[in-house]
Amino acid sequence: MSLDQPLAPLPQEGRGFASTWPVRAGDVDPYNRVRLDSIARYLQDIAWEELQQTMLQRTDPAWIIRRTVIDVIRPVLWPDRVHLLRWCSAMSTRWANMRVQITSESGGLVETEGFWININESNNMPARISDEGLAYLARTTQEQRLRWRPWLVDTTPPESDTDLPFPLRATDIDQYNHVNNVSYWQAVEQFLVDYPKLVSSPYRAVVEYVAPVLARQHISVRSRYEPGDRTGGRPTLRLWFVVEGTTTTVVRIMPLPH
Repeated sequence: MSLDQPLAPLPQEGRGFASTWPVRAGDVDPYNRVRLDSIARYLQDIAWEELQQTMLQRTDPAWIIRRTVIDVIRPVLWPDRVHLLRWCSAMSTRWANMRVQITSESGGLVETEGFWININESNNMPARISDEGLAYLARTTQEQRLRWRPWLVDTTPPESDTDLPFPLRATDIDQYNHVNNVSYWQAVEQFLVDYPKLVSSPYRAVVEYVAPVLARQHISVRSRYEPGDRTGGRPTLRLWFVVEGTTTTVVRIMPLPH
């Protein structure tokens, strides 16, 4: 799979891990649209529920995410209730692509995929998934030779006066002393305020986490917006999160192909 390809289809009926909950008022923007950072939190929440309700809590309890893909087909609007279905769409012995489909009772549809890495909690390094875990993940996929390939490889533009500081808060830090991935999506929402047409039709947002950001580090965000053209080029917003000259996270938002 690559940046422009569709996400993997639904698993066989009855497969996957399902959950549901109401959209909360704190999940939405002033137009009642469920924000991207809220969607990212939904993905964390259902991942945690699956860990807690399966043997993965015992066999493979620690995971980090390397890439998140969010395809907003039809936005979810408050008030509503979301239904989430999570399943493995590709895997290897140390990581897996986990798909989550989010539907809502009023017609919202968001397709997502995350590249999750199983880690050893003693050293935070990638670790082999247990035999039980591999068997569990393999129920919904035949692809068992998944490899990591970055999608967002654009060179970070030079520093400029338009760099936006992104101050960290104590609540942005997770149990690994890293900036939680949901926090990056809050910065994405901050930039999208200036480009409402970019998200007025179905679109894809991708975040790749290149290196962790630790508590008390200082982040700046560099951006580039390309309006597209009549020859088929799609409008695109690119973001780079930079810490002391090192790019830690890369983002791209663009309309989905028709």
